Amino acid sequence: TGVFPRWNFPGAMIARKLGPALAAGCAVVLKPAGETPFTANAFIRLAERAGVPKGVINIVHAADNTPEIGQVLCSSSKIRKISFTGSTRVGRILMKQSSDTVKKLSLELGGNAPFIVFDDADINLAIQGVIASKFKVTGQTCVCANRIYVQSGIYADFVRKLAAAVSAFKVGNAIDPAVTHGPLINASAVTRVAELVEDAVTKGAQVVAGGKRIPSLGPAFYEPTVLTGITGDMRIINEEIFGPVAAIQQFTSEEEVIESANDCDVGLAAYVFTEQVSRATRVSETLHSGMVAVNTGVISVASAPFGGIKQSGVGREGSKYGMDDYMQMKTIVMGNVNVAHRASI
Repeated sequence: TGVFPRWNFPGAMIARKLGPALAAGCAVVLKPAGETPFTANAFIRLAERAGVPKGVINIVHAADNTPEIGQVLCSSSKIRKISFTGSTRVGRILMKQSSDTVKKLSLELGGNAPFIVFDDADINLAIQGVIASKFKVTGQTCVCANRIYVQSGIYADFVRKLAAAVSAFKVGNAIDPAVTHGPLINASAVTRVAELVEDAVTKGAQVVAGGKRIPSLGPAFYEPTVLTGITGDMRIINEEIFGPVAAIQQFTSEEEVIESANDCDVGLAAYVFTEQVSRATRVSETLHSGMVAVNTGVISVASAPFGGIKQSGVGREGSKYGMDDYMQMKTIVMGNVNVAHRASI
């Protein structure tokens, strides 16, 4: 098995891939993200201490020539499965490279999660949900709320409360216990977030909180940001943000917001806030997402299968179903075998 975890959860992601692979009896070639190599090294050291035989877990580090390593693993007939977490663009490449050897694939790819808040929702609970989903890891997760839809009856109040909450964040060195949010992974990530915000503002969006780099803290820091006046032609709702920017849109009807939320090539996570059980059920079943969270901003738990539909990937990780991706079903039919039946003994 060739395993490619991403940098945003370097420990948890390696564990979620190695665990079922080893349990299923697979040897592993681990290619950690170039941004977070040392967590993977620690896993290997712990595996040795735990008695995992040498050669069962193998690690390959690289920063600049990762595509070449991917090509080798995907094209090798000795590798029978690839597990990758990362962008949809790279996932497509790995899928093509694996096609000649017809590998089994687990691809956890990009998301563009809708976060829908209906008029009847508990606003304070929804604000907590946005903060948990959108601003966790400074917005650098594949299940972050990317498109925030708020129904017209509570829109103004929601924006005001969210802007106040976000403005109260303390950005800095995460070692400081008073700090709530740290840096992005690198300066390039900040540049991309700044470009998305600039594009939105140029096309008519309003900045109600944040919206700037923080050079006094370093090149990888960007202010937690809230934008309103979002329209469909803006990059910020058509691309995965992967940064601390909440882009809010107003909607009127349930039908309208479902159509807008489903108008997307990816379908990983979605969030719904409402006090009506019937609406929560109806909307959850209608949304084109592999996972839906209702009245909570936390969608990933160890006991639940994790994965998406459409161009968010194939396969599932976590839960008992995560084992299936590392195993093949075999059928054995036996005939003409002498059997001692209990009745004849």
